Amino acid sequence: MEKPQAAPRPGGRAARIQAAVFKAVDELKQAGEELTVPAIAARAGVTPSTIYRRWGTLADLLSDVAVRHLRPDGEPTDSGDWRADLRLWLEQYAEEMASEPGRAMMRDVLSADRAANACTCSAYTGQQLDVIRQRALARGDTPPETAVLMDRVIAPVIYRILFTHEGADGDYVAGLVEGVLGEG
Repeated sequence: MEKPQAAPRPGGRAARIQAAVFKAVDELKQAGEELTVPAIAARAGVTPSTIYRRWGTLADLLSDVAVRHLRPDGEPTDSGDWRADLRLWLEQYAEEMASEPGRAMMRDVLSADRAANACTCSAYTGQQLDVIRQRALARGDTPPETAVLMDRVIAPVIYRILFTHEGADGDYVAGLVEGVLGEG
């Protein structure tokens, strides 16, 4: 008689290893220590080969950690005025992404060979905009399409943050939003 195979456990060994490695990365960053695979492995209590097998490169690991941090904590504020909610969310988004930790996370996501991570971050942003948009539609308003907001507001903000010294302050973001909303 064959032994029944154990069902995979949610949160099993692989999840524990990932959590330990991600925690080690966070702790080393916080301590200002150099991020190397051996240092991360030692802090996480795994072998360097475990990290290389799972992530391949340090850049890929850091990209996965950044994606985890870039995931929104909750839905955007709902004040009953979708335009105000959109402006507030976009200002907060630009401020967070323009911070040094925000810039570092974006660089980590983009420096890896994991194009899916950049797409995941884009999806997180789109989902937040979709929430605001769906609320507006439910109230009978006609907000711009999420893709329009991504192309006309999010893309220029990210470009400015990553490729210029100007950044994307509240006035810049407000101007982009007004440009899109003024056409609607």
